[in-house]
Amino acid sequence: MPTVSRPRRRADAERSIANIVSAARTCLSNDPDATTDDIAKAAGVGRMTLYGHFRTRPELVEAALVDALRAGEATLSTLDLAGDARAALTRLLESSWSLVAESAALVAAARGVLPAGRLRELHGAPAERVEELLLRGQEQGVIRIDLPIAWLVSAVHYMLKGAAEEERAGRIGSADVARVITATVQSIVAVPALDVHSPGRTSGPREADEGAVAT
Repeated sequence: MPTVSRPRRRADAERSIANIVSAARTCLSNDPDATTDDIAKAAGVGRMTLYGHFRTRPELVEAALVDALRAGEATLSTLDLAGDARAALTRLLESSWSLVAESAALVAAARGVLPAGRLRELHGAPAERVEELLLRGQEQGVIRIDLPIAWLVSAVHYMLKGAAEEERAGRIGSADVARVITATVQSIVAVPALDVHSPGRTSGPREADEGAVAT
């Protein structure tokens, strides 16, 4: 009965794809150079089955990265980031670093096979969340305004990625990562002692410099 078997075949295919993508996430997180043979073996499927769903390794790498980022987004979207921006930033960092640890390895695997523009596109939502939080902090007077917001967002990303790599290499203990990354990022984005500004002020670097000259 085709009306019954077709949905069943579709469900079987979806389970097979999910299984392969899950195996790809695990394999590539452990070894960014993992081959399709490695992934097929981990998924418990043959190469022909894998290539029936993913024609190339880059296609599979992208699917694994997209799946990891989607899962991370589902987790982070439930965070309460209301109130004081720096306190909210701490909550975000504490919840983000372990997600970044996996995605960093997947990005390493994807960097050589996906265009840079595609990688930036995939990381758009996490970057926007950080930017909105930092902008709110500037309005509250608790985040520095003397550096470009894009640079601060990038700095947060670099610090998260670096902490994940240090933990992976065993140079930072897993129990210490959240504390280390939070202290580091908070010190980077904090208002400099000689540049304290009042809440609601949104002046940029140029205005801050001119004010310093005027005094």
